[in-house]
Amino acid sequence: MEHKNNFDKHTTIVSIASVLGKVLDHYGLDKYAIAKQVGISIETAYKPNDRVNTAKIQKVWAIASSETGDGCLGLTYAEFLQPASLCGLGLSWITSDTLKDSILRLVKYQRAISTAMDFSLNELNDCYQIIFKSKLKNPVDASFDAAVATLFQMCRLTYGPELVVEKVSISHAAPECAKKFNIFFGVQVEFDAQETQMLFSKNAFEMRLAASNPELARMNDQVVIKYLESFDKANISMQVRAKIIEQLTDSVPRQEQIASSLNLSLRSLQRKLNEEKTSYKEIFTDTRLQLSQQYLRGSERSIIEIGFLLGFSEPGNFARAFRRWTGVSPHEYRETV
Repeated sequence: MEHKNNFDKHTTIVSIASVLGKVLDHYGLDKYAIAKQVGISIETAYKPNDRVNTAKIQKVWAIASSETGDGCLGLTYAEFLQPASLCGLGLSWITSDTLKDSILRLVKYQRAISTAMDFSLNELNDCYQIIFKSKLKNPVDASFDAAVATLFQMCRLTYGPELVVEKVSISHAAPECAKKFNIFFGVQVEFDAQETQMLFSKNAFEMRLAASNPELARMNDQVVIKYLESFDKANISMQVRAKIIEQLTDSVPRQEQIASSLNLSLRSLQRKLNEEKTSYKEIFTDTRLQLSQQYLRGSERSIIEIGFLLGFSEPGNFARAFRRWTGVSPHEYRETV
């Protein structure tokens, strides 16, 4: 069985890796023989929340690419993926308020899916830019294509088939089936690019989604946070966020309380958060802000009730804090979304 907490190696959630098994079936390849060949335990591979060594998954991609000779293997993978394959993140994604919120969730919780990829979102003058980077030295092209195509497929499932991507750039050389990439993405894909990226219009990324449900999204966020907490013991900031959300409705959790609940001294907690380039105050404020925006956008709760849920004893304190965070009052924010 794969070791679940080996932080010397990158890991991928098995529910994502198992989609690759469906791709192998599609091409008539023996997934069991290939799994055995690369050293993947089949018993482990069919426990959805387990982790599998990403280096072994890369070997599967290399074998599949060689056996099929299909340079569009990554596109096929994206067609098989469903939101449920992304742990709770997939359900948080499709119930987010906007595509921007969906991608911000991906950026925040990406380690739940794989520790080997790095997604980032940048706001440019007239569009949003998603940048894809692999933490592996030489990732198989098809595996990288699968990440790009899967993200686009998830955005299209969430927004609708009419979603238009402004630009797609991929850093590796163009495959023989490059025209299929153009058809899949609906634009002329640039290969041999300096970086792998996708650009979307601000209108598309900021439009309120028909299926948005902030409270359901928050519930699934908790599923992802708990999952991260269970396997990613090194990520203290994620554990702190989970504890804050857990305790916030009862009282305002003090830093000492959170440290104690994580079996850490206050000094150890502060040191570990500093190593992750954050602080308790930053996490606490960001958690309150995110929750307040979710409540204001997607629930019928009164502003007074939302303030109490976030640990504010007086409505005026919540209003002043929210204005400090966003530049507008809670009422003004609710009216504009």
